[in-house]
Order: sequence, then C-alpha cells, then structure tokens
Amino acid sequence: MALTYQQSKLVKDTIPALRERGEQITTTFYRNMLRDHPELNNVFNSVNQKNGRQPRALTSVILNFASNINHISELIPKFERMCNKHCSLGIRPEHYEIVGKYLLRAFGEVLGPAMTPAVFAAWEKAYWLLAKMLIGRESQLYKDFDKWTGWRQFKIDRVVPESEDIYSFYLVPQDGKKLPKFFPGQYVSLRIPGPEGFMQARQYSLSEAWREDYYRISVKRDGGARYENSVSTSYFHPGLVSNMLIDHMPAGSTVELSHPAGEFFLDVNNTGTTPLVLISAGVGVTPMVAIANTVTKTQPGRPISWIHGSRRSVPFEQHIAQLKRDNPNFRTNIFKTQLASCDVVGVTYNYDFRMDLAKVDPEDLHLQSGGTEYYICGPEQFMLEMKDYLKAQGVGASRVKFELFSTGDLAFKYQ
Repeated sequence: MALTYQQSKLVKDTIPALRERGEQITTTFYRNMLRDHPELNNVFNSVNQKNGRQPRALTSVILNFASNINHISELIPKFERMCNKHCSLGIRPEHYEIVGKYLLRAFGEVLGPAMTPAVFAAWEKAYWLLAKMLIGRESQLYKDFDKWTGWRQFKIDRVVPESEDIYSFYLVPQDGKKLPKFFPGQYVSLRIPGPEGFMQARQYSLSEAWREDYYRISVKRDGGARYENSVSTSYFHPGLVSNMLIDHMPAGSTVELSHPAGEFFLDVNNTGTTPLVLISAGVGVTPMVAIANTVTKTQPGRPISWIHGSRRSVPFEQHIAQLKRDNPNFRTNIFKTQLASCDVVGVTYNYDFRMDLAKVDPEDLHLQSGGTEYYICGPEQFMLEMKDYLKAQGVGASRVKFELFSTGDLAFKYQ
C-alpha cells in the first residue's frame, strides 16, 4: 500500500536533517547492526566501512529514495544495479528485516525528538515499500541463476600477468560441472577469508568470453588513493582482496564465486550490426575484453572501436593487436603517456596523460551512426567526462552504458 499524503510529507520533511546528519545516521546504523549481527561482516566490505564509503553510499540511496517517495516506480531502473549486487552477495529477504530494524533505530538515535511516532511509522512504511520492490526483483534474478544461488568452490588454475599491475586468474569449478553462460560485461563476486576472520567478497568483471570450463577475471593491484573535491576528502584503503589474490593466492589456491550478475553488459541475443564503441581506462579494460572477444567471434561483421587510456603499459596489448589484425572491422585508439620498447606494431598511440575523445577520428567514434552503442568503464571522473563529451556530440543517454562500482550518488548521476 502506498504512503498517504501526510506520510509522504513526513518522510520528505526529514530530508534536510538527513542531508545534514546522514553519514552520522548510517555510521550509527552499521556500527549497531554489525555489533549485534557480526555474521554480516561476511557480507559487508570491511574496507569501505573503514574509509566511510559504504555509509556515504547508503546516505545517498536514502536521500534519493526520500526525494522521490511519490514516484517510486521511476526508481526501479536506478535500483537494478543494487539488486544485481545484492544477489551476487547472497542477500536474502530476512536480511531486510535486520536492516530495517537497525536503520530506523539509527534514525531515532540521531534525530532524537524529531523522530516522532508518526515520523517513525511513515519511514517504516516507506522502508518496506522499497524493500519489497527490491526483494521482488531479486527473487526474479535468483530464479535466473537456476541451481547456483550460493557460493561455489573454484580452483585457481593459473595466474597470467597482463601488465605490471594487472593479473588474470583462470578459475575452474571444483565440482567439474559446466559453467552457466553470462552476458559479456557482467561480473562475479569472489570471496576469500579476510585477516579479521570474516569472509570478504569483491566484484570482478569477467574478462573473457563465455567458456563452459573456466571463468577468467583480471585483477589490478590496489595501493589505495586519496581523492579531494570542494566538499570533502575521501581515503580509499589499499585493496584488501585484490592484493591478497595477487600476493598470496597462486595457482592451486581455492576461492568461492557467486553466479555471474550485473546490469552492465552487451546483450548477445541482439545480433544487430550497429557499431560498438568501447571506451576504457586502466583496469576498466576487463569487461571490454570480454565484449570484444565475444563480438569478434559471434558477430565478425559488426564494426567495433576500442579506445583505451593507460598511464604506462596497456593490459592485453598483444591480444588487442591480434584482434585488430584478424578483424578488419576492429579499430583501436590507445592513449598512453610513455612509449615502451615492447609496444606492439599495429596499434595507434596518442601520448596524452588523459584521454581526449576530441582527438579521435570521428569515424572511429562512429558518431555518424544514430544507432552506435557506447560502453564506458574506468575511474568515476573519467566516465563522467566521456559521457559529457558524447552528450555534447548529440549521443542520446540510452546509447551510453557505464560500469559503476559504487552504490551511492554516482549510481543516480549517470542515469
């Protein structure tokens, strides 16, 4: 049942307080919930808890939901990404009971007298409207997963360096059963024991076209980072799981994977011949390799243009050069700061620190075609810049797709 007018007003009236104290609310929520339910540490990203990214993401989701409380149906496409991630992590309806209890309790703890019984009742109803919408969609996704809805044991068959800081892991199922198909661009969640005794899961794009006998992911060493803007400073701790995989999990090690998921993908059921432009930077190349490998194999006549930015070496450089030699419809533009002695003949290099699509031949961007599809993956600011450039060239938003790794405000900015 929808909220009444008065209930909607009460929820919207909390928006100023949520904006002002939202991170305090969500930090309180996570602290209390994980204290009473430590088993949920096996679900939540411990690094993003420490650097505050997860509380900020939840704050953004709450604010967007409260702002659109009278238009919940319009939020469904924006929450698709969240539902895919939840299913990848094994979130179930019973988890929503726990989250609702501690989230509303945190509202009351931080807002104090402003959290009147009427406001509490309005938010409780609003929360369950959202929860039921998400639970319904996640139930559909779990049905698509068929028999594989939990964690499955995989052995690391081999590890192959793709650049000085990116390594491909070939993962073979321990049960020997055929692996289900996926759409190129999707990811798996990989789970290993963390140093604090809890399982830690991270999402990694599948970097190879579907094979029934193994999956491949490509992992970048993560040294952490510091980002500043006019509003705040964010610190991203070194990648716990990524670095553990690279440094401590050689061939023969065992990991757990969830079923492939994700709303960023190329629909291989659509066998159109419209051009495809793949734009990536850094480790954002990984889903693009899966897309390129799939299309050159199954739709060899389809025009593809791959545009990549790299500070130093280019991941999959030899492989991309081979794709270009074998496929006359495959074009490349690689932006790179330094030309090394091992650079590959047949690949075009532009020596800019940051990618500039204005320097790319318009024919390589296929701007003349009104049906060209654009797939973008890389750092968040990079993706915003690429989107803005394409928009300025008249490319409609429906033809531009992003691989977003955060669950917060950016998930709404890109819509």
